[in-house]
Amino acid sequence: MLYRPIGKTGMSASIIGLGTEHLDNRPYAVAEEVIDAALECDINIFDVFMPGTPVRENIARALKGRRDQVLIQGHVGSVDLREQYDRTRDVDICRKYFEDLLRIFKTDYIDLGMMFFIDTEEDYQGVFETEYIDYVLKLKEDGKIRAIGASSHNPRMAARIVETGVIELLMFSTNAAFDMLSYDADIGDAMAGKLDGTHFDGMDPDRTYLYRLCESRGIAITTMKTLGAGKLLTPEFSPFEKPLTVGQCIHYALTRPAVVSTLIGCSTREQVLEAAGYLNLTDEERDYGEVIRTPKGSLSGQCVYCNHCLPCPSGIDIAAITRMLDIALLDTKNIPLETRDRYDASLHKASECTECGSCEAKCPFSVQVIENMHKAVSLFE
Repeated sequence: MLYRPIGKTGMSASIIGLGTEHLDNRPYAVAEEVIDAALECDINIFDVFMPGTPVRENIARALKGRRDQVLIQGHVGSVDLREQYDRTRDVDICRKYFEDLLRIFKTDYIDLGMMFFIDTEEDYQGVFETEYIDYVLKLKEDGKIRAIGASSHNPRMAARIVETGVIELLMFSTNAAFDMLSYDADIGDAMAGKLDGTHFDGMDPDRTYLYRLCESRGIAITTMKTLGAGKLLTPEFSPFEKPLTVGQCIHYALTRPAVVSTLIGCSTREQVLEAAGYLNLTDEERDYGEVIRTPKGSLSGQCVYCNHCLPCPSGIDIAAITRMLDIALLDTKNIPLETRDRYDASLHKASECTECGSCEAKCPFSVQVIENMHKAVSLFE
């Protein structure tokens, strides 16, 4: 494994990290298999943003006796009130979930304490203009977090956060598709494949500025959405003429200024080994240049199953429903029986959508959620 310094924190992270979101709602055996594989590969940074108690307990149990081998990237404000993934700036609620994280992991500190999901002006004000920021600073002062970070999908807002001088680490959505879509591109046209090459004329300037700003300030970046929720790997959903490989996606992220680690979401041992296998690839196998020179569309407007759209007032698991929809859309006349059965077993179905728009207002990737729910109803119900 190779390691890179996390900015000025004195810590170093493996260039391949583990995103543990795919361990949520899975049995303990899955968590044990994935975490054992990660440690065998000398992966030393785990992102744990999920607020649910069962997934945290499974990860902590699998890590038992090995806490000192891992940097935990935990998040302040990630909650599951009403049993749905959500975020809050209420300090009392944040404290409850953060103390619960410490208790479950049987630790006195979290290495990287991330101010959770700052994408909009409202998010920014809720963090930096309330007692929330005082709470985070006190956690650092008391040694309950070793370094302060933040997570964002919005390059302009992320740059603003960096410029406060508060954070030492940024978690940012980084892949070739997100980076290349020009800021003023029409999302509807992108989804319809109507964008011409002018919309992919190199890096979006806001993202270019952000990466360079972080590098100049010594602010490290850990990446999320490195594989585009797997969509960059498939010919059906890739915005390029052909899909990228896992190794090419990782290499793209690692060649961005300031990036220290790519946090790859894995649900099997094989996926961990494939990600870590990046270290054994040749320069030719890592090269992504030829692929990204031929864009055919954009991932903006496509769901990456991150669940930032929740909570849904109707209780719909939007990411899960959309994932089933994406599978069904590959061949609407031959939808896998397993996918239909999974949809039928869903506690809340797409037909329960009230079109309130709450999800679309919160989605960092401009997904047309309401339209997707209508499509799911037509295909599954």
